[in-house]
Amino acid sequence: MPTMDTHWDMSGARTRAFATEAVHAGRDDLAALGLHAAPLDLSTTYPSADTRAEAARIDAFAADGALDDGPPVYGRLGNPTVARFETALARLEGTDSAVAFASGMAALTAVLLVRLAAGPRHVVAVRPLYGCSDHLLTAGTLGSEVTWVDPAGIADAIRPDTGLVLVESPANPTLAEVDLAAVAHACGSVPLLVDNTFATPVLQRPAERGARLVLHSATKYIGGHGDVLGGVVACDEAFARELRKVRFATGGVLHPLAGYLLLRGLSTLPVRVRAASATAAELVRRLAGDPRVTRVHYPRIGGAMVAFEVAGDPHAVTAGVELITPAVSLGSVDSLIQHPASISHRVVAADDRRAAGVGDRLLRLSVGLEDVEDLWADLDGALGAGAGAAHPVSRAARPARTPAPARARTEAGTPPVPHRAGR
Repeated sequence: MPTMDTHWDMSGARTRAFATEAVHAGRDDLAALGLHAAPLDLSTTYPSADTRAEAARIDAFAADGALDDGPPVYGRLGNPTVARFETALARLEGTDSAVAFASGMAALTAVLLVRLAAGPRHVVAVRPLYGCSDHLLTAGTLGSEVTWVDPAGIADAIRPDTGLVLVESPANPTLAEVDLAAVAHACGSVPLLVDNTFATPVLQRPAERGARLVLHSATKYIGGHGDVLGGVVACDEAFARELRKVRFATGGVLHPLAGYLLLRGLSTLPVRVRAASATAAELVRRLAGDPRVTRVHYPRIGGAMVAFEVAGDPHAVTAGVELITPAVSLGSVDSLIQHPASISHRVVAADDRRAAGVGDRLLRLSVGLEDVEDLWADLDGALGAGAGAAHPVSRAARPARTPAPARARTEAGTPPVPHRAGR
């Protein structure tokens, strides 16, 4: 697991700390180019005076998906700005390569297409997943077949035609965690894909635990400001070559401006995740001691995502916030709250949702960078509205600072502590 401290590789050589890599990865050549900020290349096409050489390069790419050091050819094949982001993300996840796409769902679709093209059509997956990921597998849109299992049942569910195992940890929206090393062992030779969107490489690097593929909806924490869509798969170079061929053929490319913004987002990723995680841990402590909350979900790994179940009306809570934005998505600098059963996981059948722990009273909170007291004051007022009290306290009369509860009831049984966010 990455840390914020200087570390050494297996040979004993000093390597750069994670926070330093976040700032400099993908930008190492800028000084030599006489630049400080990474350039933004918006070209859709590039001059090709030597068409014989270009034909040979295109043939080589079509055959094995390998990138060379030559000039760009066409925006759907590759872009220098996007390539910088891919290089940086691969460094942070500890993989050989990374391939970026127009969205997280485009990235997952490309992975499935690669595996389906290789022959195996069976997927083993653990619920809960992001609702659209669940839907993509269940609907059979790409011709795949899925077996849903608990983590302990992965090995028994694998068949000769299994091409992929898919887990999300911490999971969306319940924040359930799986033992990634144990899951990777259970997969054997079948590739394991881990959706690492919630944790980010700040909190865990699944490739170090045996995952071959690491998926991110880069729209979330990597972008970090709610203004860019993107997806990325960190993986070994062999799989990256197959993903590039699918991206070229299907057109799910990341726009260069999005690549520029995502690269910029990486530079502050460790600082944002640590700060938001510390606030989230304190909110968990308060929510866990609040009688209007029946259960709090928060992962042992820490992080800035919180899920909690309310005794009253969850819709009144989302309607009652004023500072926190009631909206889907997550990982922005501002806090967001949503009702998964109504929005992010609505496409999952109700029985399947509930069986995976996505109940009708569950709310998901993405904690941003606001002051913890302001966030708690907003939640306190919204929870009061949701509780349907006979004499609710008006917002104007509500104190700006609410004392923290003296006790805590979390799913793990002990209150989380802020320092975990730095792991």
